[in-house]
Amino acid sequence: MSEAGAVSATRGTGSGERGSVRAAAWRFVLQRGSAAVLAVCVAVHLATIIYAVRHGLSSSAIVGRMHEHVVWPAFYGIFVAAVAVHAPLGLRAIADEWLGWRGALVDALLWFVALVLLGGGSWAVRSLAA
Repeated sequence: MSEAGAVSATRGTGSGERGSVRAAAWRFVLQRGSAAVLAVCVAVHLATIIYAVRHGLSSSAIVGRMHEHVVWPAFYGIFVAAVAVHAPLGLRAIADEWLGWRGALVDALLWFVALVLLGGGSWAVRSLAA
């Protein structure tokens, strides 16, 4: 977390200050944890694309392979969940540090972004796996 993020996380007075610091710590852990999951998912996804291209697989063959194994939909479900956690937290940091936007409205908007990413990604995985 940048110095500005740490400072903004500790703003407040009284007992709410401890909650802000605790929430900032959880956001930090979730951001880094989801980044680690995404690093693995992106590597596997790119390796899969390279394999598919080198072996001349068509899009229908790739989708067909998703139907054969429960592992691929599960993998892409984890990928979607990691994106739904990571992206809104990154956007929150940008909104706070670069734009000075913070508060309940920003948090609500970013929850909405997370739900849209999770819902859209889950729909895509479900439709490809069905």
